[in-house]
Amino acid sequence: MAARQAIDGFLSSGQYRPVLSVIKGLRNGAVYGAKIRFPHALVMTFLFKEGSLREKVRAILEATFTHSKNLASFVFLYKSLTGLMEHFQEEKSQIHSFIAAFIGGYFVFGKNNKVNEQINLYLLSRIIYGLAKLAVKRGYIPKPNGETFPWFAAIVWGIVLWEFEHEKETLQSSLQSSMTYLYHDSNKWTNLKNFLWHNK
Repeated sequence: MAARQAIDGFLSSGQYRPVLSVIKGLRNGAVYGAKIRFPHALVMTFLFKEGSLREKVRAILEATFTHSKNLASFVFLYKSLTGLMEHFQEEKSQIHSFIAAFIGGYFVFGKNNKVNEQINLYLLSRIIYGLAKLAVKRGYIPKPNGETFPWFAAIVWGIVLWEFEHEKETLQSSLQSSMTYLYHDSNKWTNLKNFLWHNK
């Protein structure tokens, strides 16, 4: 009990806060990565991957470990670098976050694997959307009149289906698989069983 109180007192004292913040960020990155990837990998593996139960479990655990490790590593590196830059410049600067994330992105998420590809593509869609909103907020482009989301959806779906039907190999493999299941496999059946109960 006394040890626990001593640790709690140390943590709440504010001493070594920047270092402890990096450690907590490492922990949060590992936990969040596992929480996000495990259910996704579980569902996608059992729905779409072939192989034995052992192979499927191994694939789920490997994807979860990779996502968790990479996110933890990135948070650790990002918080360490921003903390160091702030310490040496004695003030925060907007450029610190970009430089630290640029370095972390290169060394952690620059390794070309399926997990990193999915994370990077997820972020790309979010930043494009965010940059469009930022451009309006700062007055670089005028605020559109009327509802814009239907036009956004129409353009996204128009492009992706054109690309799938005519330049399929340029799309990410998991998107190709999903779209093949939805739009091409639905053209094939021979009986009631593979019309309603099973795809093939």
